[in-house]
This record gives sequence, structure tokens and C-alpha cells, in this order.
Amino acid sequence: MLTEDYPAANWRLIINSAGKGDWNMAVDEAILESVANKGQPPTLRLYAWDPYCLSLGHAQRVIDVNGGALAKLGWDLVRRPTGGKAILHADEITYSITAPQDEPRVSGTVIESYQRLSRALLLALNQLGITADAKPKDPSYLQKSADPICFDSPSDFEITSHGKKIIGSAQARRLQGVLQHGSIPLFGDITRIVQVLNYPSSFKFEKGKQYLLQRACTLFDIHPCKISWSTAANAIIDGFSKTLNVTFIRSSISTTELDRAQELVKTKYGNDDWTYRI
Repeated sequence: MLTEDYPAANWRLIINSAGKGDWNMAVDEAILESVANKGQPPTLRLYAWDPYCLSLGHAQRVIDVNGGALAKLGWDLVRRPTGGKAILHADEITYSITAPQDEPRVSGTVIESYQRLSRALLLALNQLGITADAKPKDPSYLQKSADPICFDSPSDFEITSHGKKIIGSAQARRLQGVLQHGSIPLFGDITRIVQVLNYPSSFKFEKGKQYLLQRACTLFDIHPCKISWSTAANAIIDGFSKTLNVTFIRSSISTTELDRAQELVKTKYGNDDWTYRI
């Protein structure tokens, strides 16, 4: 579906300052609930993380995490509502798109919606001067399916540049709503994540680090200048606006969503029963 095939629409834009991992995930879920119930319009949210945070996919085993190393570094741990593998949220910009399942821009299968949203991300990267593409998954990545790192293996229609993954995205569907959020590393050491994951030996640790360097990178690794958070944010907004024929209206999290997010921090994302459930 081309941009001009979508009817013009107004979506909500939320830009948040850096927050803790449990808060960020709670806000994404609170927005998903309100948008699915048509209490709020489809929403693009842009945010960051402070302190650094390791996030696990909703079905990932917590045994993958080196808790001692995580505590020593002062990094947080959270379990996402979406699938996939571990991501270290450090020097990055994170996007989340939330819409009802009957919204044509996210309707259909997971792969179909991934394709549509990937086009917007590709345009954003192009405007930043980065050549990238989104293709079906390379079967050769299946051999590393047991690795705990998300950026180690691109999924279908995730974004790569020069053969390396530069955006890690995941999607959840519930309550007649769709949530897709993704991590875009701007700069820094992409291999830092291996410090807080469990490997059976120092050899496996080093191999994991080297393999990650071959498979993933930050924007700064492929761009001559460091891209600021605000510059990346403007490109993402413009990419989604042009590709999806959307006008974004700057807003904030509603009082109802804030209350629900606070509840979700206590009962879910800041609760060990959720984080350590597997």
C-alpha cells in the first residue's frame, strides 16, 4: 500500500524525557490499552532510558542475565510486553507506535504491518543520510537462534545497513490493539550487552562479542557524524508522517494513562513476579 492510498489522519505525538525501564514499558502498555479502546488516537511515542536498561522479551529466560554484572554496572532490568530477545537500551532513541488493529496502517498480519512501518523507518534513516533496507529474514541467521541477543539476528523486514542490523523492533497484539516499539542505537559500543549476559565460557563470551560486531552496529558506526537524539526524533516523525499520510499533533500522556502506568509499574514491570517469571 502506497502513502497516497491511506486516508489522511491525525495521530498523537508524545515525546518523553529519559525514564526508567519499568516506567517506559508501563507507559507503552497503558497507551496500548487506551488506544485499543479508542480512548486516544493512534500514537507515536519517542523516548529514552535512564539508567541504561537491559530488556528481555516477554518469553525470554531470565537465566540469560548475569545479575551480578548488571548490578555492578548500575543498569536496570525489565521484561518487555513484546517478544524477541535481550536489548541493552543505552545511547539510543526508542520509538513506539500504538494503534487499533482495524487501523489500515497496522492491519493484517504481523509481517504485513512490519513491512509498512519499516518503510517509514527507512525513510527516516534516508533523511539522516543512512542507506538501509528491510528484507525477509536471511535463513543463515537461524543457526544463531539460541543466542540471547536481539541485535544478533534480524527478523523479517527489520532494518539493516551494509548487512548489519541497526533497528531492533518487536510487536504485541492484545485488546484489539497493536503495539510496535523499537530500539535505534545512536552511538556507543554495540557489544556492551555481552557484559550482562551469561555465557558458559570466556571463549563463548568473546565469540558472542565478535559475532555481534559482525551482525549489528550503531548509526554512528555507519555515519560520518554523531546523530543527536533530537535530530533522529525529527527524522522519525517526518518518516512516519510522509509514509503513513499522518499529521502528528504534539500531546502528552493522559491522566488516565499516567495512573494506569503507575499501577503497571507496581503490579507488573517493576515487580519481580513479572521480571523473573521465566
